[in-house]
Amino acid sequence: MANKGIILLVLLLSNIEILAQKSFQPKQVDFEWKGIVYRNEVTGNATLHTNGFSLAYNKGKIKTYYKTNYYHFELGYMYDSREQKQNKNIPLNFRISQSFKFGKQNNLYVLRAGKGTKRLLTDKAKRKGVEIGYNYQAGPSIAFLKPYYLELIYNIEQDGRFFNELKTEKYTESNAAKFLDYNSIFGGAPSSKGWSDLSIVPGVQGKLGLFFSLGTFEEYAKSLEIGIMGDFYIRKIPIMVETENISAKPYFLNFYATLEFGKRSN
Repeated sequence: MANKGIILLVLLLSNIEILAQKSFQPKQVDFEWKGIVYRNEVTGNATLHTNGFSLAYNKGKIKTYYKTNYYHFELGYMYDSREQKQNKNIPLNFRISQSFKFGKQNNLYVLRAGKGTKRLLTDKAKRKGVEIGYNYQAGPSIAFLKPYYLELIYNIEQDGRFFNELKTEKYTESNAAKFLDYNSIFGGAPSSKGWSDLSIVPGVQGKLGLFFSLGTFEEYAKSLEIGIMGDFYIRKIPIMVETENISAKPYFLNFYATLEFGKRSN
């Protein structure tokens, strides 16, 4: 009888231990890494677009795993798709002609600033996976127009003798016929010419793109972005001289591709 009691007691204690383990064993949770290691992001961009290129600086604040707000500053150059560089390679006054672009009136430099947001569309399975997201940014745009100078050939008569003289000129209404006369063009003027004649045209700009980021929350930022960008100004921007076949416009729409590199910090 005593043996039966001991056996029942052992079985009872075993059942209590099993129940206790089931009651107090912590539940296993499968956590997925979604933490934010860094809070700040500083990057630089190199962009090629349909009609030019640019370099940019961005300073961002990582708000959540999916969202980063940033300030954007960019300096770029834009050209007209109708520009064609050529060179006559002719000697005159002990000089050889330089290359030029026929019909070009201004060089266009663009300063852009804005505020943007990057949002992730996917969760990465691993920290070193590739993330996909979209990016939008908008703000002011300032166009700097630098007059394009040519060296033009003038036939001069002096004391009954004729000789050729070179004059460096930008396009004006008064010299339009000469500036657009191919035979009167010797070549392009030095690139340093025209900086004192800069004119400014204000406007706005914006872009929308899809980016592919490698290691979204690693210390070093690396991404490729493609999209569309636009600049809109208060008046027409004459890169080329306006003719019956060529007209200036107050806006520019371009497809772009951007490489971004930078660093994140706490």
